[in-house]
Amino acid sequence: MSAEEIPTIETREEVMFFDTDIGGVVHNIAYLRMIETARTRLAARLGMKLRDMARTQVYPVVVRTEIDYRKPATLGDELVITGRLDRLERVRFWVAFEIRRAGEDAVLITCRQSLALVQMPQGRPLRLPEDWTVKYAPVFLK
Repeated sequence: MSAEEIPTIETREEVMFFDTDIGGVVHNIAYLRMIETARTRLAARLGMKLRDMARTQVYPVVVRTEIDYRKPATLGDELVITGRLDRLERVRFWVAFEIRRAGEDAVLITCRQSLALVQMPQGRPLRLPEDWTVKYAPVFLK
């Protein structure tokens, strides 16, 4: 698999009243909600669809979030959220996101998250699927 074949997604969100403060600027937590939607869609691209997770009780659980707020989005903006698989380790993986205003190149938000697969209800961490190290070799940290 080449770097071009690493799983990526793109979602779009319109900034609503509930996303903003009295000045019409997006709350920091609203960005995380948008990233959550994008991460859920990226998980599906990695083979972890919502119904499958409910059936198997194996979930990708966020263990760390790093986020940089570079420029604010405001009420009514159409935002484009792009996400990609960023790095694989033995028991966790990293995903990365950028948020931009539609039609603009400037990055408003960058975010990286580390996730682990967890078997519920035991809460037991699992190794990542073996085929991921081959399938996503360009991002596998050896």
